[in-house]
Amino acid sequence: MAVTDASQVDVLIIGAGPAGLMLATWLARTGIIFRIVDKKASRINSGQADGLQSRTFEVSRLSDRKSVHATYSFKIFDSLGIGQDIWREANHMLEIRFWNPDKRNLLYRSDSIVDTPPGLSRFQQATLHQTRIEDHLLGYIGRHSPIQVERGVMPESLSIDTENVDEDGAYPVSVTTRHLPNPDREPVSIAGVAKSAVPNGLFRSNLAADTSDTLLQDAKADAKSHTETIHAKYVVGCDGAHSWVRRQIGSVMEGEQTDYIWGVLDIIPITDFRSMMIIPRENKFVRLYIQVTEVDEDRKASKIDRSDISPETLLRAASNILAPYTLSYKHCHWWTAYQIGQRVGSKYSSHERVFLAGDAVHTHSPKAGQGMNISMHDTYNLGWKLASVIQGRADRSLLKTYSTERRQIAQELIEFDQKFSRLFSGRPGTDIMGEEGIDLKTFKQVFEKGNLFSSGLSVDYAPSLIVAKPQPFNGETPLTNGDSKVDHGSVVGKHNLATGIPIGMRIPSHKVLNQADARPWHLQELLPSNGAWRILVFAGDIIDPAQSSRYEALGKALNSPDSFLHRYRPNGESVQPCFEVLTIHSSPRKEVELLSLPDIFHPFSEDLGWDYNKVFVDDLSYHEGHGQAYDNYGIDPRTGCVVVVRPDQYVSWVGELEDVGEMDRFFGSFMRVQA
Repeated sequence: MAVTDASQVDVLIIGAGPAGLMLATWLARTGIIFRIVDKKASRINSGQADGLQSRTFEVSRLSDRKSVHATYSFKIFDSLGIGQDIWREANHMLEIRFWNPDKRNLLYRSDSIVDTPPGLSRFQQATLHQTRIEDHLLGYIGRHSPIQVERGVMPESLSIDTENVDEDGAYPVSVTTRHLPNPDREPVSIAGVAKSAVPNGLFRSNLAADTSDTLLQDAKADAKSHTETIHAKYVVGCDGAHSWVRRQIGSVMEGEQTDYIWGVLDIIPITDFRSMMIIPRENKFVRLYIQVTEVDEDRKASKIDRSDISPETLLRAASNILAPYTLSYKHCHWWTAYQIGQRVGSKYSSHERVFLAGDAVHTHSPKAGQGMNISMHDTYNLGWKLASVIQGRADRSLLKTYSTERRQIAQELIEFDQKFSRLFSGRPGTDIMGEEGIDLKTFKQVFEKGNLFSSGLSVDYAPSLIVAKPQPFNGETPLTNGDSKVDHGSVVGKHNLATGIPIGMRIPSHKVLNQADARPWHLQELLPSNGAWRILVFAGDIIDPAQSSRYEALGKALNSPDSFLHRYRPNGESVQPCFEVLTIHSSPRKEVELLSLPDIFHPFSEDLGWDYNKVFVDDLSYHEGHGQAYDNYGIDPRTGCVVVVRPDQYVSWVGELEDVGEMDRFFGSFMRVQA
């Protein structure tokens, strides 16, 4: 008889792809007890996602360091402390070239544009194999936690004790998992797949049926199989497009699916085409996206026999597109095919106890390089919120912001992808532009507009419990934190004090100097992902007596036992694990003496002495010029301001140096006073 065990855990993650591993990095960094299971026997070794946007690189400093010394996806990686390693390994994307048919229907290079708009980020778009991304995330998890991915394990049942979902110490979600006796058995659900000697992803694409039920039935019939019941505070489904967790909570994918079928080849091309760098990757490989259905005059896709899809058929389709140039290969690393669909889950959570993330709750075409990025951004958003609630520092109302913030982004992504994928799937017009087809000018305009969105740097969260900006006045129903009305104490930030730091968006990065040693730092480098809220004090010209008095008054207010810095930290714990106060002033560095500033801005430790990594200056560096931070942030260099930054580097609030009461009210709306 099969044996059933039982256990408890704070968070159970189902699915060990990029979304699941990103969540695990947060939980490992913040000391949360979690488990992560995946039905596959081993990680993928080829194919799948490879595009990395600027924001993902920026956030890769879930920091390994105890202090400052120790395009969005790269920002994420940078805030984890692994960004530079991934950046060095990845293939950087700097330019996009357009090819169009001429009057003779022969391809020619018609235009080129910059890939990532200049000035958006320290990082640009890049490509790197998903396996290597997962390697870096697993390495980070291993440095902070002994927890490993449990493979060959899949969920069998899920139940929620609805009477206890609001109890802090409860484990209201019960998941029965089954250990598969043959987890390495790869399903073959499309005829012809087994004949391919090249690794492929058809069984994971949306052309294939879900095989979860078959795997479970086979496992139940095997005497070697056994089950375990896991009682969890929270469960997060990162289990892909065929999500089992999504079905359990009744979330329905809403949207449309086109008849366009595209194939993907990862090859080292042998060609006489003048520039075959379609999507350049590492180690000389190139990724080709190939439309394998034709579009007739009515713009309806003809059907294709899916059993005929193979690397050979994809190569023939690519060769037809490139004619009269030739294309072949001797090395094919991976291939797949997929049908374009744009859908979003009807709900992202159940009782704020079971959550969905990544492909489990939104699907789209892969051509904009968004899938892996958006999936990791989902759990990057969720991870710090779960940790804050589990640690007892924040109220459970904070968790409602995950669904509203990330569903908003998914809906924007689908809208963008619908326009973007139709351009790719349409027939390009000739140089003189006939009655049918898409002219290059239109394509280029939409492409350039979409570049900012696809970088991940244009995310703009709506007003909520943790985004203190005015509600929109356009007549639309505002997004909230999940309640019909949001009340965060009527706290609204003063955007006019820092016009270059939009509330609800990620904080831009400009260089500042360490006051103590003159070392230049990008501001984002000072904001590692460790769960802390940042209070950025742009102190202005502190050698001016009046401004110095304002700065000292702020320090006194922050150091008061009644201030939020002290009310929301456990007794005996330093302020820093929950809050970090950083000063950036605008006075000449050499005219300011660090130790003359209020202690709260450079705290003293009996063990480590003064902290020399909390005060910075917007001044000329010795070797790297002037960062012009105040100017770029739109801040008055005389009077300054205060900026509250979330643990995920998004801006929550902006105010005057005197507005400590407003910060108290802001944090008081969702944080818990510590005994």
